Amino acid sequence: MGIKIKNFGLITLGMIAGVAASFQFSAMAQKNVAEPLPIEELRQLADVFGLIKSDYVEPVDDSKLISEAISGMVASLDPHSAYLDKKAFKELQESTQGTFVGLGIEVGMEDGYVKIISPIEDSPAYRVGLKAGDLITRLDSLQVKGLTLEEAVKHMRGEPNTKITLTIARKNVDKPIVVTVNREVIKTQSVKGKMIEPGYAWLRVSQFQEPTLDDLVKKITALYAQDPKIKGLVLDLRNDPGGILPGAVGVSSVFLPKNVTIVTTNGQIPESKADFKAKREFYATHSGPDPLAKLPEAIKSVPMVVLVNTGSASASEIVAGALQDYKRAIIMGTQTFGKGSVQTIRPLSADTAVKLTTARYYTPSGRSIQAKGITPDLNVEETANNDGINSLRMRESDLQKHLSNDKDTSAGTTKRDEVEEEKRAAELEKTLKPLEYGSADDFQLKQAINHLKGLPVQLAKVVEKADANATKIAPDTTKSTSTVPHKPAVPATKVPETTK
Repeated sequence: MGIKIKNFGLITLGMIAGVAASFQFSAMAQKNVAEPLPIEELRQLADVFGLIKSDYVEPVDDSKLISEAISGMVASLDPHSAYLDKKAFKELQESTQGTFVGLGIEVGMEDGYVKIISPIEDSPAYRVGLKAGDLITRLDSLQVKGLTLEEAVKHMRGEPNTKITLTIARKNVDKPIVVTVNREVIKTQSVKGKMIEPGYAWLRVSQFQEPTLDDLVKKITALYAQDPKIKGLVLDLRNDPGGILPGAVGVSSVFLPKNVTIVTTNGQIPESKADFKAKREFYATHSGPDPLAKLPEAIKSVPMVVLVNTGSASASEIVAGALQDYKRAIIMGTQTFGKGSVQTIRPLSADTAVKLTTARYYTPSGRSIQAKGITPDLNVEETANNDGINSLRMRESDLQKHLSNDKDTSAGTTKRDEVEEEKRAAELEKTLKPLEYGSADDFQLKQAINHLKGLPVQLAKVVEKADANATKIAPDTTKSTSTVPHKPAVPATKVPETTK
C-alpha cells in the first residue's frame, strides 16, 4: 500500500530485537519432537552445506554457514521470530534491563535502504533530529544499498563515545541530510509522569522493561503525595512498542482488582497455554514484597483515559485490552499496531538463543489482537486538523508472513483506498513539529483531560467501526466535535469468560 512498508524485518539498535515483542524467557532449549525428523530434507541440507564447502569460490567458515542457516530458517516463520547470535542475545538482555549502547533508533529495510521506524525518546538519534520514515542511504562512506539489514546494523554499532555520520533521505526534502551521531550508553527511563493541572495526572510508559513496574509505583506514589485528591488520570501508551510480558501484567494489575485475569495465551505446547492474573507471581521480576502493596487505594478507582496510537503494540495492547474489557478506562486515540503474539527466548548455548513465537495472546474477554489491534472507544487524531497521520504508519497486518487472527479471519484483510488521504497527510506532515508527549501542544492529551472533566472531546471526522467487544461509543460522525458524557470508571468485580 503506497508508502507503507511491505517487506519489513525490524531490528532495534541496542534495544529489543523485533518490534513490540512480549517476551518470556525460558531455560528450555528444546522439547521432544512428536513427529519424526524429515530425513530426506535434512540430507539435502547437508548436501548443500557440502557443495558450498567444496565448490564455492572461496572458503566459508563452518560456524557462519550454520548460524546463517538457522537464522534464515527461523526468520522465515514470521516477522518476530529470530536467531540471536552472541551480540544480539546480549543486546536483548541489556534492553530488557533498560540499558544499552547504540544510536537509539528502531530500523527496518525498505527498497534496499535502512528505514528509521522510530527514534527513541531522549536518545542521540532523537537529539540530532532523525525522524520516523527517514531512509539511511550511507553509513560514513559506506553505501547502504546492497547491504543486509544485519550488516548495516553491525556498522552502526560500536563503542560508547564514538561517532558515525549518517546520510539521510527524507520525504519531501530535495537534498540529502547529513548528520553525525554519537554512540552512547543509553539508560532509558520507561516511566514519566506529572500533574497536568490540579487534580489531573499524566503517566507515560514508553516501553515495558524489568524496572517499569517499580518505576511506575514510585511515580504514582509521588503524584499522590503531590495531590492526594487526584480526580482523573491519563495513562499514555502511545508509541510504546511493548517489552516483557510481566511488565504488561504488572501495569494492568496496578489499576485492576486482585486476581482478575489480565491476559491469556495459547499455543502448541502446554507452557504456552496460560492464564496471567493480577497476582504477584505473574508480575514480580524479583524477590521481596509485592511491589503493589503500598499503592494508594484510590488508584484502583480513579477515572482513567488510556492514550494509544498505531505505535502502541504488544504489551501496550495487553494493558489497553484488559482495561477496556473491564471497562476500567476509556481507550482514546487511534487503532493500535495489532501484534498479538508472544515470543519466548530459548537459549541454545550460554550466549546464543532463538526468539520464537510460541503463542497468541487474548484479552480477558477472549479477543485476539493479532493483525487487528485495539479499537479505541473514542477515536481522536493526533492533531486538531484530523490530519490522518496514522494512515501512513505501518501495522502488523502490513508485515509479510504475519500471523493471522484466529478469532477474526477478516482482520488485516480489508484494504481501503488511502492514496489521496496519504498524500494529504504527507503534505501536512512537513509543517508539523515533533510532538513532545505531555507538553502543552499535546492535542490528544488535551482531549483526554477534557473527557475526564466531562467537557467536549474533538473526535476524528471518520470513526472506524467499533470492535464487537469494545465499549460502544456512537458519536455523530458528521461532526468533528462531539460531547461525550463522562462516567466515572467502575472497578471490575467479575472476570470475563476467557476463550482459548
